[in-house]
Amino acid sequence: MLAAFAASLGILVGLVLAAAERTGSDAPAPSLQPWIDATPSGGILQLPAGTYSGPVLISRPLLIDGRGEITIDGGGKGTVVTVRASGVVLRRLHLRNSGDSHDRIDSAVLIEGGQHNVIEDNRIDEVLFGITLQRANDNRIAGNHIRSLPLAPADRGDGIRLWYSMGNRIERNELHGVRDITVSNSLRNRFVGNSVRDSRRAMNLLFAHRTLIEANHLRDNSSGITALNSDGLIIRRNHILHAIDASGAGVALKESGTTLLHDNEIIHCAVGILSDSPRHAINRMAVIDNRIAHNITGISFHGERGGHLVLRNRFEHNLWSALVGAGDGDDANVWWGNYWDGYQGFDLDDDGIGDTPHELWAHADRIWMETPMATFFRNSPVLEMLDFLERLAPFAPPTLLLRDSEPLVRQPVGGSGRS
Repeated sequence: MLAAFAASLGILVGLVLAAAERTGSDAPAPSLQPWIDATPSGGILQLPAGTYSGPVLISRPLLIDGRGEITIDGGGKGTVVTVRASGVVLRRLHLRNSGDSHDRIDSAVLIEGGQHNVIEDNRIDEVLFGITLQRANDNRIAGNHIRSLPLAPADRGDGIRLWYSMGNRIERNELHGVRDITVSNSLRNRFVGNSVRDSRRAMNLLFAHRTLIEANHLRDNSSGITALNSDGLIIRRNHILHAIDASGAGVALKESGTTLLHDNEIIHCAVGILSDSPRHAINRMAVIDNRIAHNITGISFHGERGGHLVLRNRFEHNLWSALVGAGDGDDANVWWGNYWDGYQGFDLDDDGIGDTPHELWAHADRIWMETPMATFFRNSPVLEMLDFLERLAPFAPPTLLLRDSEPLVRQPVGGSGRS
């Protein structure tokens, strides 16, 4: 009886404050915290349409459905909504006006230690960080529209940030003008159907083993997917376009093995795929059925150990199809069944496979492969002329970069990167 009376009293206070907001435009927005405190565990909080002030703390399971009519304004201080519970649902809310501290990770929503929470179909703007998960497992973040503060890319906050958080589903979110999606020390998370544009790194992974990255659209970012010390990644059916900054790569992998890149479309990037050798020979990276087109460099592999399987991909209209830094030894990677738009052989038996291998030789290319600072000049007329002369009458024996023993002479049906 006492609990029911307290709940009724809290709702009555909220109604009075909401009425005060409607009668006076200068009146402060009513606080949302009394409404939350008056809602029983597992209850549904039904708010009158309007703006409510935060920051607020949710410490027990409940559902808030804003119906597209509720705004929670953080007042420029701290995190707008902090969740320290499991089973919380925040849906169709407008969350705005967080603090601006990177040290405090001021966010629209911060989930600390909770499980099975759902944050979906919310509009999030005028915040530093969007949605942050800290030691929070098995949550669902779906259908949110997230935008950071209008700052330089490095000064913004992450649109979505996971730290020591496992098994979460990040689906169908639209991020615009954020810093990164950051995944740190977090395993077995799923990123499916998200869109990231006009940001720094679309996805930034560190010790994020066994992450699934599928059917995302990453456009006009400085870099697409960057992974460091992250094994067992599955990166498939993504569209990665226009990562054209000087250091921009569609997919960049460092010290990450046992990774599959399948059926992605990587278009107009400084480097399509950038990777070093896996740390162990058994941890190979497989690049299969991708379309790699209109990049300055299609693929760039570093390291003498090789460890890459490059099968049935489409290399189209890249300035350089591939650069392989294997020193003076044999290429330790496997290239087979790819389509190369620069293939100069024939298919006399009409079986769709070239009669001779496709070979890529380094002529003047060795200059910037061995002296990276010279890369800046590689499109210059002088180096173009030098490359022409090297091919016409080599001053030194060229270096074989790769050999595809069965190149395709027709574009394969797969490898388009389309769903």
